[in-house]
Amino acid sequence: MKKMYLLLTGLGLMASTFALQSCLDDDDDNYVICPTDYPNALVTVSPDTDNTAFFMHLDDSTTLWPVNMRQSPFGTKEVRALVNFRTPTKTELEKGGIYADMPCVFVNWIDSIRTKPTSANMNEKENLKQYGSNPVEIINDWVTIAEDGYLTLRFRTIWGRTGTIHRLNLVYRTDVNTPYYFTLYHDAQGDTIGQVGDALIAFKLPGELAETGQQDRELTLEWNSFSGKKTAKFKFRPKQVITNEQNLAGKFQKDIE
Repeated sequence: MKKMYLLLTGLGLMASTFALQSCLDDDDDNYVICPTDYPNALVTVSPDTDNTAFFMHLDDSTTLWPVNMRQSPFGTKEVRALVNFRTPTKTELEKGGIYADMPCVFVNWIDSIRTKPTSANMNEKENLKQYGSNPVEIINDWVTIAEDGYLTLRFRTIWGRTGTIHRLNLVYRTDVNTPYYFTLYHDAQGDTIGQVGDALIAFKLPGELAETGQQDRELTLEWNSFSGKKTAKFKFRPKQVITNEQNLAGKFQKDIE
């Protein structure tokens, strides 16, 4: 079962606001949320083949070295993740080591996002039959982005029955006369009555879209929203290959596949 967690609106603004407050209000002993409760980055976690070390790709050109973690908590699988990190102290740098002049960080916590490949493209009728046509909204947010060879989406839909897995599939539409055109399909598995909530999912883009040494490109995403078909465009840069051998703040969990 893949669990996703509700993201509160305006995470970036909230995190900066909380950074100005103490984690404990001494006047009335009321707990104030710490800035470490919120993610301050979206990364790609890339372990080596036997998970003896891993790196975090912050964007298309920046790689972070975690000084306080040697193995990826997600095994040998490359995944997208939300992370909260800070600048390490001198002692932490000396203890953790500095690797290949990479920026070093101290990881407070890290939480994986459901990460999956794109799905096979059939004809439009068969796509809808296989992948579903339930509505979903794509939220314009800092975590909705095409980078590092992935399309990561914050989406919103209706969640009701606990344990029902919503299935999301991203299809590369080579049958459409538009370069790099993708359709997001949502199958709610009959779970269409309940509360509106948000979750995250990441899709690994096909290899030909993630090759090194290519210029920036424009990706078009199509989806069925609650008010009809919508599209959005994303600028993205092909992933740069690097050679090397918790629970988020929220109210309820989401099950997606």
